[in-house]
Amino acid sequence: MRDYYISGLNRTICDVLSEMRKLYETRNFSALLGLVEEAQIMASRMESKLYSIKDINYAEEIKAKLKKEIKELETKKEEITDAKV
Repeated sequence: MRDYYISGLNRTICDVLSEMRKLYETRNFSALLGLVEEAQIMASRMESKLYSIKDINYAEEIKAKLKKEIKELETKKEEITDAKV
Protein backbone atom coordinates (compact mmCIF):
# COMPACT_ATOMS: atom_id res chain seq x y z
CA MET A 1 0.00 0.00 0.00
CA ARG A 2 2.89 2.37 0.71
CA ASP A 3 5.25 1.10 -1.97
CA TYR A 4 4.88 4.25 -4.01
CA TYR A 5 6.47 6.28 -1.17
CA ILE A 6 9.53 4.07 -1.00
CA SER A 7 10.18 3.90 -4.74
CA GLY A 8 12.00 7.24 -4.99
CA LEU A 9 14.32 7.02 -2.01
CA ASN A 10 17.34 5.42 -3.69
CA ARG A 11 16.70 6.79 -7.14
CA THR A 12 19.75 7.50 -9.26
CA ILE A 13 20.26 9.69 -12.28
CA CYS A 14 20.58 6.51 -14.36
CA ASP A 15 17.04 5.58 -13.30
CA VAL A 16 15.80 8.98 -14.44
CA LEU A 17 17.58 8.68 -17.79
CA SER A 18 16.13 5.19 -18.23
CA GLU A 19 12.64 6.59 -17.68
CA MET A 20 13.36 9.29 -20.26
CA ARG A 21 14.28 6.57 -22.77
CA LYS A 22 11.00 4.77 -22.04
CA LEU A 23 9.12 8.01 -22.67
CA TYR A 24 10.82 8.31 -26.03
CA GLU A 25 10.01 4.70 -26.95
CA THR A 26 6.32 5.20 -26.16
CA ARG A 27 6.31 8.76 -27.55
CA ASN A 28 4.55 9.87 -24.38
CA PHE A 29 6.37 13.03 -23.30
CA SER A 30 3.94 14.16 -20.60
CA ALA A 31 6.39 13.49 -17.76
CA LEU A 32 9.50 14.68 -19.58
CA LEU A 33 9.74 18.13 -17.98
CA GLY A 34 9.58 16.63 -14.50
CA LEU A 35 12.27 14.08 -15.33
CA VAL A 36 14.52 16.75 -16.82
CA GLU A 37 14.12 18.82 -13.66
CA GLU A 38 14.88 15.79 -11.50
CA ALA A 39 18.00 14.98 -13.54
CA GLN A 40 19.20 18.59 -13.25
CA ILE A 41 18.74 18.55 -9.48
CA MET A 42 20.64 15.26 -9.14
CA ALA A 43 23.47 16.45 -11.38
CA SER A 44 23.68 19.72 -9.47
CA ARG A 45 23.95 17.85 -6.17
CA MET A 46 26.69 15.60 -7.55
CA GLU A 47 28.61 18.61 -8.84
CA SER A 48 28.25 20.36 -5.49
CA LYS A 49 29.54 17.29 -3.67
CA LEU A 50 32.57 17.12 -5.96
CA TYR A 51 33.42 20.74 -5.17
CA SER A 52 33.01 20.03 -1.45
CA ILE A 53 35.41 17.09 -1.68
CA LYS A 54 37.89 19.25 -3.58
CA ASP A 55 37.65 21.93 -0.87
CA ILE A 56 38.18 19.34 1.86
CA ASN A 57 41.25 17.94 0.12
CA TYR A 58 42.67 21.44 -0.29
CA ALA A 59 42.05 22.21 3.39
CA GLU A 60 43.83 18.99 4.39
CA GLU A 61 46.85 19.97 2.28
CA ILE A 62 47.01 23.37 3.97
CA LYS A 63 46.63 21.73 7.38
CA ALA A 64 49.57 19.40 6.65
CA LYS A 65 51.73 22.33 5.53
CA LEU A 66 50.86 24.34 8.64
CA LYS A 67 51.62 21.40 10.93
CA LYS A 68 55.02 21.04 9.26
CA GLU A 69 55.67 24.76 9.69
CA ILE A 70 54.67 24.59 13.37
CA LYS A 71 57.12 21.73 13.97
CA GLU A 72 59.88 23.68 12.27
CA LEU A 73 59.15 26.76 14.38
CA GLU A 74 59.07 24.68 17.57
CA THR A 75 62.49 23.21 16.80
CA LYS A 76 63.86 26.71 16.09
CA LYS A 77 62.39 27.88 19.39
CA GLU A 78 64.06 25.00 21.23
CA GLU A 79 67.39 25.81 19.54
CA ILE A 80 67.12 29.46 20.57
CA THR A 81 66.22 28.63 24.17
CA ASP A 82 69.04 26.06 24.33
CA ALA A 83 71.52 28.64 22.95
CA LYS A 84 70.53 31.17 25.64
CA VAL A 85 71.05 28.70 28.46
